[in-house]
Amino acid sequence: MMNTHLSVFALSAILIASLGLAPAFGQTDSINVTTDKTSYEDGDTILVTGAVKDRLTGVPVSLRVVAPNGNLVTVAQIDVNADKTFSSELIAGGALMKSSGTYKITAFYGTEHRVAETTFEFAGSMGAPAASPSIKVTGTDFMVNYKITGGKLISITPDVDAHSLIIAITANQDGSLVITLPRSLIDSKMGDQDDTFFVLVDGEEVDFEETATSTDRTLTIQFPAGAEEIEIIGTVVVPEFGTIAVMILAVAIISIIAVSAKSRLSIMPRY
Repeated sequence: MMNTHLSVFALSAILIASLGLAPAFGQTDSINVTTDKTSYEDGDTILVTGAVKDRLTGVPVSLRVVAPNGNLVTVAQIDVNADKTFSSELIAGGALMKSSGTYKITAFYGTEHRVAETTFEFAGSMGAPAASPSIKVTGTDFMVNYKITGGKLISITPDVDAHSLIIAITANQDGSLVITLPRSLIDSKMGDQDDTFFVLVDGEEVDFEETATSTDRTLTIQFPAGAEEIEIIGTVVVPEFGTIAVMILAVAIISIIAVSAKSRLSIMPRY
């Protein structure tokens, strides 16, 4: 009888020990998620990346961000790439991300058993609406709004001869660029009607999506991991001169005209 009790006790001990070795919540190997930094300031871009072990066709990753007080900050659906990775960008701050402290990101995939978590520290916000990132176009006074996932936008430079914009990027994985182009910066026209832009990624023409208003055109461009350059070709692009350069050129022209006029007056015969 004592042997029976000992066997039951031993079995119970084994079960307790096994439970103690079970994976903690969010630490399964079926999905992982992380951020590019551990802490952020107001207005910073939070790059969220991750990967799944088994890709489910047509099933997105659900991303949830929760504030230190338990309030929901945002929810997003993210497509999983062919290489089983996923990524998304969030802007730190705004009406729902005001408090300083530890924020929790939870990624769900397929079922409740495919869950991963990570956290980041936020310094706090005054609650102003989060602005889209923007970048100045080299040699001009234009600021262009954009959103990029899977990489980083480095610079935008006009090519006046080619009527295009050259966009330098780094891409650590497949991603997309959403960029809003003022018509006064670059446009593509056939007479009075809008014409289609040509978009090249590392010299290869690619398809893209576009929405347009009377003042700007917004392009959504997909790019592969390792891409370095996106070129947007239209029919007209602003000359590579900023306001200051134009003013200097205008002053120079006026000075030349004034000197020429004075020279002509000095050589005219006097009667």
